[in-house]
Amino acid sequence: MAARLRTGLIIVVLLAAAPGMAIAASGRIYVTNEKSSTITVLNGKSYKVVRSFKTCKRPRGVHFSKDRKQFYVGCADDNVIAVYETATAKLVKRIRGIEEPETFDLAPDGKTLYVSNEEDAAVSFVDIETGKVIKSVELGEEPEGVQVTADGSTVYVASEAANLVHVIDTASAEIKADILVGTRPRRFALTPDEKELWVSAELAGQVDIIDTRTNKTIGDIVFKPTGFRRNEVTPVDLLMTADGKTAFVALGRANHVAVVDVASRKVTDYILVGKRPWGLALSRDEETLFVANGLSDDVSIIDVASHRVLKSVAVGRVPYGILIDD
Repeated sequence: MAARLRTGLIIVVLLAAAPGMAIAASGRIYVTNEKSSTITVLNGKSYKVVRSFKTCKRPRGVHFSKDRKQFYVGCADDNVIAVYETATAKLVKRIRGIEEPETFDLAPDGKTLYVSNEEDAAVSFVDIETGKVIKSVELGEEPEGVQVTADGSTVYVASEAANLVHVIDTASAEIKADILVGTRPRRFALTPDEKELWVSAELAGQVDIIDTRTNKTIGDIVFKPTGFRRNEVTPVDLLMTADGKTAFVALGRANHVAVVDVASRKVTDYILVGKRPWGLALSRDEETLFVANGLSDDVSIIDVASHRVLKSVAVGRVPYGILIDD
């Protein structure tokens, strides 16, 4: 009996130590704070602040590595992408020489970051292993939002000042199409079947919908929360549920998050949050929505089922991106 017990314990230890085995999520929530150049860490159950630490200057976009063991933070004023260990928030390395990184997306194979370079009006293809820019594509002015397709063949980049969505072939690094959208496009969401690309147009106060097969706009959604003029509705971040039925849109100056029925393209609710919401993140079980409020320096935590704000948590100055290790 004792021998069998020892053998069982050895097997458990070996399995736990085996390379490539999944590591339990830390439950932490990471928030990048643009003006204080910090990252705030929240406990995933109590939502209390666990710690806050300095990072590189003007941290904005944040993204997990493919295995989620690390996460990347783009720091625009340092021309750096900082790489942290997810479980401990320990700095692993800095990828330097990335001009004005805004936001980025990760190739499906986990080897390449596609990074928008605001001042250079370009998107960089960054090899994560070497930290080198392997390709660069010139775009319209002030690129920000970046979205890669599931097969990795196409990357979309929004150029704010040019009012364009660029469609780029990742293999050739050539622009396949330039799509004119509403004023100041910011972020993207793809429907699960990838037939539609939704893009927020901040100064137009709407989301434009693009048919990805034709690269043509086929509709838009205009937001009209009560008590706000059209020019006060400035949508930025947006995301969809995994089933593609519901979209959430952060409305910026209008201080609300819109809830949209994707099939009908109708707004079903507006949720009042903090000042100038622009960053969104959804928990893995899709029961909780987190909202970074840039001008009230806090994060609103929303129960998705009831559309009710459960709690607001003070973080650093001008929170921008949210990452949930769940």
